[in-house]
Amino acid sequence: MIVSVHLADVGPRAALKTLRKPPEPDAVAGLAYAETVTTAPLGGGLLPAPRPGRVGMIAAWESDEALDEFGGSHPLAATFAEGWEVRMRPLRVSGHWPEMPWLPEQPLPVDDEEPVVALTLGRLRLARAVPFLRSAAAAEADAVAAAAGAMLASTGLARPPRLVSTFSIWRSMAAMREYAYGKAGAHQAAVRNDRARPFHHASAFVRFRPYASRGNWGGRDPLAAVYEPSPGLNL
Repeated sequence: MIVSVHLADVGPRAALKTLRKPPEPDAVAGLAYAETVTTAPLGGGLLPAPRPGRVGMIAAWESDEALDEFGGSHPLAATFAEGWEVRMRPLRVSGHWPEMPWLPEQPLPVDDEEPVVALTLGRLRLARAVPFLRSAAAAEADAVAAAAGAMLASTGLARPPRLVSTFSIWRSMAAMREYAYGKAGAHQAAVRNDRARPFHHASAFVRFRPYASRGNWGGRDPLAAVYEPSPGLNL
């Protein structure tokens, strides 16, 4: 199984149309899970302003071939064709995401210098929305400030009113580990608050190895900074 994340600037009208109806696994060969999402910058305060014309998709696939087939035949794929796409293999999950029960709970090997992707997923308890937003805003601001040069790109993702997610690309596993565990700060405080009284009905923090990317996110491919394009790596 692989996971893909897609981002595209399509304008507000096309973004709303995409959000209304995500692809259904029963209707797309090889698709195991999909969410279409809005986007907002991380570290933008308690309620960061969404980007109304930028839309995203988080999806899990049985194989690269299934994703290729989707890209060549499904009407929704045209929405993301001029955007950015990354393909990833999961390395570890903390927590549990029911739609992706196959994620590896035991960490798989990763070199300290490898680029990694972090994806957080949560089904928000609406009664805990304000404490969650406060904790998340502080942790995101800390990440953006502390990880300058180490975090290559990031965005918040959401499907209101319940799905909340963050997506970040790190220059190396060592850099991500330093942010998450290297010192006491807002990230660790958010983890403690969640453990004491969970923010979510279900949640997961997933670490991935990116292995292929294509297109532009804000005018660039952020992963181009850490590997050279090659036929076996970049699409």
